[in-house]
Amino acid sequence: MNGPQAVTKEERRAIAREIADRLKQVYGGKIKAIGLYGSMARGTDGPFSDTEMLCVLRSGDEPVDFSHEWAAGAWKAEVNVYSEDVLLQYARTVEDTWPLSHGAFLTALPLYDPDGFFAELKAAVLSPDEADFRENISGILVGEMFEFAGKWRNANAQGPRTYLPYLAMETAHYGAMLIGLHHRTAYSTGAKVIPEALTLPDRPAGFDALAQLVLSGELSDPDRVFLVCEAFWSSLQAWAEEHDYAFITERIPF
Repeated sequence: MNGPQAVTKEERRAIAREIADRLKQVYGGKIKAIGLYGSMARGTDGPFSDTEMLCVLRSGDEPVDFSHEWAAGAWKAEVNVYSEDVLLQYARTVEDTWPLSHGAFLTALPLYDPDGFFAELKAAVLSPDEADFRENISGILVGEMFEFAGKWRNANAQGPRTYLPYLAMETAHYGAMLIGLHHRTAYSTGAKVIPEALTLPDRPAGFDALAQLVLSGELSDPDRVFLVCEAFWSSLQAWAEEHDYAFITERIPF
């Protein structure tokens, strides 16, 4: 075996149906719904894509949240098994990676859904209010962005400057998360987080230059990387102030 092998869309869908049949054998009447997520649900899967599935069980005495994940020679599959109450609660929760983590629920493709569960799941994803999004935006500004700025300034001042490309990539990724949260917009896939963020209208002014630098892969000049990160940080502070995303507090806030 030499890792993933090319599998046609038809073969991958046949595998998914086979897995769904096995889930019905294993869990029987406990099953609420079965569906695809990820690239297969969107119809964008390539020849080496995984098979990714949700198996939702009816709520019982014990919450259920685990995964079956395996490689079967030419292909890999993952089945996330949840009780419906656990999955709906998670779907209603906003987190810093919400634009990526919850997008899968919005595009899930039912394979078995007699009660219309996936429509309920989508409604749960869209249910949080503005305060939930604002809280996570402020959290990223402090927990990631302020910290990244300190790290790239340290790397530039005392080394290693080879750390700067990684910090630029992480900053661009979390910048895209901020933009997605601000617009309450989910991204289609991890591979397109930054390009899709560039299509949203309200972005910090320095994000585009940082995003293009990261997407181009031209990260070998530490001076350029540092200056682009600094420009993004300056614009991010102005953007946060414009939208009243406060993240600077009194000296000790407790």
